[in-house]
Amino acid sequence: MARIKRPSRILTVSFPEDLARQVDQVAKEESRNVSELLREAFRSYKAERVRRRLEADFDYARLRNPGRYGVNDVEELVDNVRAEKQRKRKNSA
Repeated sequence: MARIKRPSRILTVSFPEDLARQVDQVAKEESRNVSELLREAFRSYKAERVRRRLEADFDYARLRNPGRYGVNDVEELVDNVRAEKQRKRKNSA
């Protein structure tokens, strides 16, 4: 007999009693069920995690770019790299 797949998955989580009461209270105040509230909480957590990662990447990029190259500098930098590669090819031929 084939099993029907659910569109969602059931997860079991545990909270300390005080925190569980707070979850229930917020869900009630927002006229949501606990599942909706926790789904939204996880989406917010994921978005914040991405934001922190991007901020860390930007900080790293700032350290790697002490000359503060800007968007307008990119084309010139690419042209310079390509010209250097072309010079090396000509010199080695």
